[in-house]
Amino acid sequence: MRQLAVIPHPDAKITLFSWNGKYLIKLEKGPFEQTYKVSELDLTSEDDVHTLLDEEFIGSAVQRFRLMQQDLQAAFDRHGI
Repeated sequence: MRQLAVIPHPDAKITLFSWNGKYLIKLEKGPFEQTYKVSELDLTSEDDVHTLLDEEFIGSAVQRFRLMQQDLQAAFDRHGI
């Protein structure tokens, strides 16, 4: 796996990788991460990946991080951990 870029954003760490014919878009926030795999054949260049990472996409991912935290906390609460 080859790291292509770290894309600065205030709400999440975003890292772009190339691996096995795919671009991997990895977003991290605290203990959570989301990875999106996009075939290199679906895009014309790495620049297309940057285009995909618009504010709407990132905003949805950040909201998903909040939901992930809620899901984990609910599981802890259900089991008294």
